[in-house]
Amino acid sequence: MAIDRRREAAGGVPGRLPPAAEENGALPPGDAAASAPLGGRAGPGGGGDIQPLPAPHAAGGPHPSLLLLDYDGSVLPFLGGLGGGYQKTLVLLTWIPALFIGFSQFSDSFLLDQPNFWCRGDSKGAEPAGVTATGRWGGGDLANWTSPPTTPFSTAAWGTAGPLGNGSGAEGGDAPPLPSPPDKGDNASNCDCHAWNYGIRTGLVQNVVSKWDLVCDNAWKVHVAKFSLLVGLIFGYLITGCIADWFGRRPVLLFSVIFILVFGLTVALSVNVTMFSTLRFFEGFCLAGVILTLYALRIELCPPGRRFLITMVASFVATAGQLLMPGLAALCRDWQVLQALIICPFLLMLLYWSVFPESLRWLVATHQFASAKKLILRFTQKNRMNPESDIKGVMPELEKELSRRPKKVCIVKVVGTRNLWKNIVVLCVNSLTGFGIHHCFARSMMGHEVKVPLLENFYADYYTAAGIALASCLAVCPAVRVLGRRGGLLLFMILTALASLLQLGLLNLIGKYSQHPDSGMSDSVKDKFSITFSIVGMFASHAVGNLSVFFCAEITPTVIRCGGLGLVLASAGFGTLTAPIIELHNQKGYFLHHIIFACCTLICTICLLLLPESRDQSLPESIPDGEHYTRQPLLPPRRGEQPLLLTNAELKDYSGLHDAAAAGDGLPDGTTANGGRPM
Repeated sequence: MAIDRRREAAGGVPGRLPPAAEENGALPPGDAAASAPLGGRAGPGGGGDIQPLPAPHAAGGPHPSLLLLDYDGSVLPFLGGLGGGYQKTLVLLTWIPALFIGFSQFSDSFLLDQPNFWCRGDSKGAEPAGVTATGRWGGGDLANWTSPPTTPFSTAAWGTAGPLGNGSGAEGGDAPPLPSPPDKGDNASNCDCHAWNYGIRTGLVQNVVSKWDLVCDNAWKVHVAKFSLLVGLIFGYLITGCIADWFGRRPVLLFSVIFILVFGLTVALSVNVTMFSTLRFFEGFCLAGVILTLYALRIELCPPGRRFLITMVASFVATAGQLLMPGLAALCRDWQVLQALIICPFLLMLLYWSVFPESLRWLVATHQFASAKKLILRFTQKNRMNPESDIKGVMPELEKELSRRPKKVCIVKVVGTRNLWKNIVVLCVNSLTGFGIHHCFARSMMGHEVKVPLLENFYADYYTAAGIALASCLAVCPAVRVLGRRGGLLLFMILTALASLLQLGLLNLIGKYSQHPDSGMSDSVKDKFSITFSIVGMFASHAVGNLSVFFCAEITPTVIRCGGLGLVLASAGFGTLTAPIIELHNQKGYFLHHIIFACCTLICTICLLLLPESRDQSLPESIPDGEHYTRQPLLPPRRGEQPLLLTNAELKDYSGLHDAAAAGDGLPDGTTANGGRPM
């Protein structure tokens, strides 16, 4: 046939089309099926479609053995899963640093808390500079004095249980908004002072603000110091994520620990606020490397059924660090001692160089089979396993692949994919929205408009936020178990959107009615509704942030997992960064800030339906594996109904060539594919 002769001339097989080229990163059906992981199981409610695998390629071919690439189905069971004693030890070693991370994330709440201040020469009854509220300090020199308005959260705590890196969330007791420099005409006399007395509320005798008199005209420097740690975290997530995908998780973790000790201890020796802010940037950068690599290592050690539980335990440990911080501050009494005490526990992590191995999953996924063989032998020796238990023949297959060259991938490769980049972008927006709107709810509950005596105390603010974070982590566990990753994230995003919209709309309506004397409503009714919606919003937005980070860690392939995690965690950092920006502008633009994030919650609710379900699924190892996580409807399709999205192997070529090739066998040689004769 004419068509067959043209194919034979091009080196093809008669009667069969050559494989289609990649389109937007999607693989042809044959290659797509070959790249799918083994052992994928769809959880209840539908999961990612994993295509069946063809027969394994011969050793030394273009693709490594599929038995080795099926890590969750062959390699991990061979090592005993999470039942091996060595694996349990490694998981425990990833939990312990979460406590130190919790200390560091919430340290700004104590180091940079804005105290009450007054001129040293004034009498005890004098009003603190920049403060106009009624007094609430009882006893001592502060009996008749007041403190600045309070906001609850430390802007340094992006949270993840840490999340999401394994932290507990974006809340914590934070420095209240700093008083803006007074106008020269009215309050210039309050700031016209050369020496100040301070009433610090956090249990410290001296903090950074009182050390360098960061009040009045110098108050903006406190916000710069808060920016420095957050910006360092953002840059650290982005850069260390890419490095960890290229050089490995272990080197990044150990170098991050070394430099966080150097910069963190040097922060305690700062001689001015400029040095303090600069060193805090580098401390945040190194802290990001510790958070991110521990999160990835924890995910990659666990079998599918244990990943979420192991991650949530780390979240609870980080929350414990948040709860212990006030006691630690009261014990230290000085900010320099507190900073040193927060950093010194990282000295224990220097022992990880000889104890903690590289991620075996990452070694196999990047085709570093020689190093993987040594690590597997180490696992079998530590677990005292019998080599004859290798029923599937993992070690013989590994021997055949030792000569293969490593194949490493950077996160920028995700741009050429068809589905994977969309999933990561959706989760980045979810993370940004969850952590960004969290501050809006916190300010509504503990800000200027709600005056509840209980919430005007620093410790009440701090422990209220910590309690909400703890309750959120507890509620996430059963929700994800019942609804899955996508269903649980959708539930908490809907709760966040409802709380935000009701707070913006209903409270304004109540405020208008309360102005009428016949309405029977008072301002206290509005305050109670505001507190209720704020608590629900903080509760739900904390869960949204943590689940977004965890979801990204599951659907991002192993070869670029740290890069994908870095993008989502950096988005969380950008969301948290909006809090000090609003405070720097003296709360101007707060209402617009809340409206923007409320609109984002509605967009995220729709976009979440595009995500796949990863519960009980094997982790994707390569970028083609990540492409095979396709969206399924929340409800099972009816009989005979076509799926909403087809996988690559099910995509049909609608160019007409298949039909023409089949019909061409019965046509004369001079007939074209469309049935006509050439001119």
